[in-house]
Formats: sequence, C-alpha cells, structure tokens
Amino acid sequence: MSAQCPDLASVAVRAAVVPAVPLPVPARNKPAQAGMWPLITLAVGFVMAMLDVTVVNVGLSSIQQNLSTPLAMLVWIVDGYTLTFAAMLLVGGALADRFGAKNIYLLGLGVFVAASLLCGAAPSGPLLVAARLLQGLGAAFFMPSSLSLLTHIYEDAKVRARMLGIWSAAVGGAAALGPLVGGVLIHSFGWRSVFLINVPVGLFGLVMANKMIPKVQKHARDLTILSHVLGIVMLGALSYVLIQGPAYGWTSDPVLAAAAAVIVAFALLVRHERRGKAPLLPAELFATPQFAAANGIGFLINFGVYGQLFYISFFLQQARGADALQTGIQLLPMMAVIFAGNLTSGRITARFGPRFPLLLGLGSGALFAGLLTGLTPQTPYWLFALLIAIVNLGISIAIPAMTTAAMQVAGRKHANSAAAALNANRQIGALVGVAIMGAILHIFIEWNTRNLLAFGFICVVYAAALVLVARYIRAHEAAPAEKAA
Repeated sequence: MSAQCPDLASVAVRAAVVPAVPLPVPARNKPAQAGMWPLITLAVGFVMAMLDVTVVNVGLSSIQQNLSTPLAMLVWIVDGYTLTFAAMLLVGGALADRFGAKNIYLLGLGVFVAASLLCGAAPSGPLLVAARLLQGLGAAFFMPSSLSLLTHIYEDAKVRARMLGIWSAAVGGAAALGPLVGGVLIHSFGWRSVFLINVPVGLFGLVMANKMIPKVQKHARDLTILSHVLGIVMLGALSYVLIQGPAYGWTSDPVLAAAAAVIVAFALLVRHERRGKAPLLPAELFATPQFAAANGIGFLINFGVYGQLFYISFFLQQARGADALQTGIQLLPMMAVIFAGNLTSGRITARFGPRFPLLLGLGSGALFAGLLTGLTPQTPYWLFALLIAIVNLGISIAIPAMTTAAMQVAGRKHANSAAAALNANRQIGALVGVAIMGAILHIFIEWNTRNLLAFGFICVVYAAALVLVARYIRAHEAAPAEKAA
C-alpha cells in the first residue's frame, strides 16, 4: 500500500508486538481519549502514498504520448518512486527514532507534497523521473513514522486494535480504488492531475498533523551511514542494469559498469554488516531460517504483484485499446479482491498459523498465473479478469501470513527492525518486477510472446516462493529470545 501491496493483518501484527511508549502529554490529551482525528490525520498521508503507487500505472500511456518518453523512461517513472522508497526506508525509521517520529513525519510529508507539485509541473520525462525519486524519499520518511505515531497515540490495546482495523481498511481500499481514481482523474483533467491532487490533500495533512499529533519520545540510534550508502548504490545500479539493459544492450559499457557496481556494493555491504558494531539487522533475526525465507517470499510476491499491475495496465491500453478511464474500471474487480483476501487471511492465519495460507495462496497464484500464459488480445475480458482476480485473491491471502511468519521470529524485541527489513525487501521486489516486465515489453513485439513470458515469470516467482514456504516456514515459530526463555 507499502509503496507496498497492502496487507491488513501486517499492521495489526506489528501493533501487537511493538510495546507502546508513554507520552509526555497533558492528561487532556491521553491517547485513550484521542478519538478519530489523529487516525484520520495520519491516514491522509499513508493513503495518499498508497494511491500514488497504483494511479501512475493507469497514466503511463498518456504520459508517453504527452512527453514523448521511451518505454525505459516510463519504467523509471514507476520504479524511481520505488527505488528511493526502498533504499531510504530503513534510514527513515532510524531518523524517526533519533529525531522524533513527528518531526520526521512532517519533514517527509512536506517533501512528498513538494515533489508531487514538481511531478505535476514536469515539462519532460527526465524531470518527472527526478521528481518521482524525490517523492519516494518523502514517502520513506513519513510512512514508517505514521505507524509509529499511531501506535504511540492509542496506548490502550483495545482502542489501538480498533483504530488499526479502520486504518487497515482505509489502506486496502486505497490500493483497490487506485486505478479507478487515476482513470477518473486522467479522463477528466489529464495525467498531471494524479500528482497535483496530492498538493491540497498533503497540505491539509500537514496542518492537521502539526495540530493533532503529539510529539513522542526520542531515543539514540546509530544510523550506520556506510551500510545505507552501499544499499542505495546497489539498488540504484541494479535498477540501471534492469531498465537500461534492453535499451543500451546488456553488454554495453554503461550496463556492464553498473552490474559491476552492484556486485561490489553488495560484497562491501555484507562485509560491513558482518564486522560492524551496529548492523542494520540484528543477528538474532537470522538464528532460524524462517526470517530470511519470509523476506525472500515478500520479495517474490511483490515482484509478481507490481510486475503484473504494470504489465496489465499496458496490455489493456496498448493491446486492447482502452483509455485511462476504461483501464481503471477494468482493473477495479481485479484489485478489489485484495481487500477481501487480506481480511480472510487474518482469520485463516489465526487458526492454522502462517504456513497453510501461504501454501494455499501461493499455490493458487502460481497455478492461475500459469494459465494466463495463453492470454491473447482477443481473450474475452471476463475470462482474463477472472483469472487475474483469482491470482490476486490467492496472493492477498498469502501476504498477511508472510508478514506473520517474519514477525513470529522477530518477537517484541526486534519488531521494528524486522518490519522495516520486510517492507524494504518487498519494495525491492516491486522494483525488480516492474523492471523485468519493462524489459519484456521492450525486447518483444508480439503480445502473445509478451504474455507468455510475463505471466511465465510471475508463475515461476510464485512457485519459487511456494518452495520457500514448504522448506522453511512452520505453522508456529517462536522468536529466538522466547526459545531461550
């Protein structure tokens, strides 16, 4: 939602494992009496960022026509946001701890609003990409802080659970409605409106947050700057390889240099993390293989979900001739099932543990993605919409269970680190998925071949995630600290 495919259970799981910290506020502002306004205030920014992930896909054809942008640049417009969001997510969490969640929330939301204005006014593709990179930076700052603030404001467990349920519903609804909202805006006001609408909404969110949200306690935390820099270099170079490889040639000097940078940055990052005094992730998280497996599953799921959304948006508009509004309407039933799947998953996971819903969801996702490899431009809409809806329903059942599997290992002690790592890995998966789909569209011309390869990739990644579940995920896995106790 986060910029991720939203899972309604993950927010509740995180709230359950993150202990509330008492706030130094007057009695009249006790969190239990906070009411709905803090929730509404924080949801404004989060929902706006979630919408921005999905609405852009609907407007890609309009952007291409208006700005005369090549396909590779369209991929950058989508992945630029994801790149900086994924790369800076852990930084945003660390800054919130060090300088205060409210301060970083306001800073991030302000950057996001300013970047949205720049996106709406961008006269060319490169400037739009630059503005999207800035948008992702803003989101990486305010999205982790928003959940932290929500957890602190509503200290009473029952009140917090109710508010998080409303929050989750809003996030899930925003993801489902994103393509339709984008289609309506583009049809009525042009593609720039999907960015400019963020300006008044974001300014409202800033004013309300300044008035309604109390400050929370700061605590010292090392930023591990070198690790963050190496991570940014690695992700940036990887994005360049995947996006520019089809355009420049996989053996061109710039692409080979970027590939070398990926390898070197990754090696240095691993070396620094093993020897550093303050690693990005506590070593205890990797005491059992379930945490690493859950992160791998999250990467593969987001690869499929966001790669599919990017690809289907192109397919509807360029292969079937739909305009932006028609695309939004046709995507709505395919996306709406995500909301139902998330809700269903919470009940299944609570009863059986994460392993069963993961096997069920990923198995159905892989199976029906495989059936979609035979999709053609002449396939009836109802048929491929039904197949994609079944894929999305299965994956939306798997996503909250995947989050639960990761948080089982983390326990209370490492909940924040585990949640940040999982979200970052999922964003990287989305980035790679969109880039691979862009490469398929760039290299191949025939839609039948494109469909075979695109949905073949999606089938394979879901099947790979299924193997990880079968091998490493258990129905109930206690945190290392709890095992020791």
